[in-house]
Amino acid sequence: MVFVFFSVSSIAISQTNSKQKTDVNKDIDLVKVYESYVKDGYGTSSIYNKLANAYYFKNEFIEAKKWFEKLFEIEKLEDATLKFRYKQTLKALNLNPEENTHLTIAGTN
Repeated sequence: MVFVFFSVSSIAISQTNSKQKTDVNKDIDLVKVYESYVKDGYGTSSIYNKLANAYYFKNEFIEAKKWFEKLFEIEKLEDATLKFRYKQTLKALNLNPEENTHLTIAGTN
């Protein structure tokens, strides 16, 4: 009887001491993952888009500008949301969007 009690108790205790699970959304910095892809030569328009938007929403406008421009080098600027965010990035950096070559080429000034 005592053996059964200790067995059940040890099982209950071992279940409460389980390791904490990794929350992928909190514990892994996707920006670093995407930047490592680019560094390894696997940069795509999708990755550039994700990096530009990630930095835009972090208010890190210098990095956002860099990735927006990488994106626009390989893909035509047609998405209205991307245009808006890029213009806002330029304004945040005190740069004139009307003088920007990416926006001029796209005819969106």
